[in-house]
Amino acid sequence: MSELVSHVERKKVYVLVWVVLLCFTALTTGVAYIDLGAFNTVVALAIAVCKASIVVLFFMHLRHSEKLIRLVVGVAVFWLCILIVISLSDFATRFRISRPSWPQSQPVTVHHLDMSPGTTTAE
Repeated sequence: MSELVSHVERKKVYVLVWVVLLCFTALTTGVAYIDLGAFNTVVALAIAVCKASIVVLFFMHLRHSEKLIRLVVGVAVFWLCILIVISLSDFATRFRISRPSWPQSQPVTVHHLDMSPGTTTAE
């Protein structure tokens, strides 16, 4: 059986990773103040994926892991992408299907009968 070998990073690497994560956080904050229309969410998610990748690679030591562990993480990310695509396809088609194709009818006017005490209904 092979022994479990742990890899120890130098302090300089962790400081560099911390600075990069701070820069990405500043970038996320800066982009939030820029009006990109529908792309605000896309850019924020792209930055978040980059930050998550850095955390997984360095703090969870994925870059020094065995190939099987990398494969498991890759398959998990692939499965997450499949679930997101399925959810977004459901969301994108939900309102289009439920809209009627015929023209909308005119609103119905409802007359209110005053049934309070002291009023007569038969006049």
